[in-house]
Amino acid sequence: MALRYNPAIEKLEMPSKITRLPVDRRGYPVPRFVTYINGQPDFRVVNSKWVAICRGDGRCWICGEHTGVYLAFVIGPMCSINRISSEPPSHLECAQFACKACPFMLNPQRGRNEENLPEGGDMAGLAILRNPGVSLIWVTRKYSVMRDGGGLLFKLGEPTALEWWTRGRKATHDEIMASIESGLPILREAAEKQGPAAVLALEQQVKLGLSLVPA
Repeated sequence: MALRYNPAIEKLEMPSKITRLPVDRRGYPVPRFVTYINGQPDFRVVNSKWVAICRGDGRCWICGEHTGVYLAFVIGPMCSINRISSEPPSHLECAQFACKACPFMLNPQRGRNEENLPEGGDMAGLAILRNPGVSLIWVTRKYSVMRDGGGLLFKLGEPTALEWWTRGRKATHDEIMASIESGLPILREAAEKQGPAAVLALEQQVKLGLSLVPA
């Protein structure tokens, strides 16, 4: 039986790598990082084993096929400040499709659904439990890996390209800045708990991060 995609995405240009993914009952492709619960994919729960596989075998976080020279990380604006991602990289075309198709990314007012959320799938790092409204595709040729408790964090290399997205389209300067300004208090609060040196280091990171925002 032919796959039927959700009306919200069926008219989008879909990369061939995405078309090879299974489709859930709603008509959405199921990324490889998703955990299956009782035989059904739960998009809220990350398969922690897939993180290690992506890192060790050079696999795309989303489609599962091998990545190339250029690596695309889909991150929130706050991660553009500290240059750290809790998720491995993807193909650029897979990252772009995610920004155009993911319901959470398409609707800045949409919160995280934690109803009956099963245990597991925790990611490393500081969890910022909000919808930032804007996503950044950070393209780079390299990254390094850091341990954080039992998980992995990915330190992003210098970007070769940056794409800011919101509501399935490229984000404007004002939209980007609004998202950054609303999230900075969270980072500053965390830095203050660590002491003056952490606060100073954060402000230097903020200055560098703001230089990446398009005019």
